[in-house]
Amino acid sequence: QVQLVESGGGLVQAGGSLRLSCAASGIIFSINAMGWYRQAPGKQRELVADITSGRSTNYADSVKGRFTISRHNAKNTVYLQMNSLKPEDTAVYYCNALSGVAPMYRWGKGTLVTVSS
Repeated sequence: QVQLVESGGGLVQAGGSLRLSCAASGIIFSINAMGWYRQAPGKQRELVADITSGRSTNYADSVKGRFTISRHNAKNTVYLQMNSLKPEDTAVYYCNALSGVAPMYRWGKGTLVTVSS
């Protein structure tokens, strides 16, 4: 059974930083591309960053230069370092394994990031 458990969210002022973690179990983590998504109130879930098994990365334009995705295969964990946070980054953040750009598994509970102005 695949489980994705996100953590690290919280309330932060604009300009601040947070580091999100996602622990995956039930998958062969090292061979999967992984992605971080977010869903803001009233909006669709969007992919903001992804990392391949070879550690190539891609970012949405809205977060490029501010967010960094990384992975630790021995810990089955993917991270999202978020710097220079903006109020528009407020959302619930989720991780998932990727097939192309599509999520592969049932979503976890996510972790809420709230950025105050």
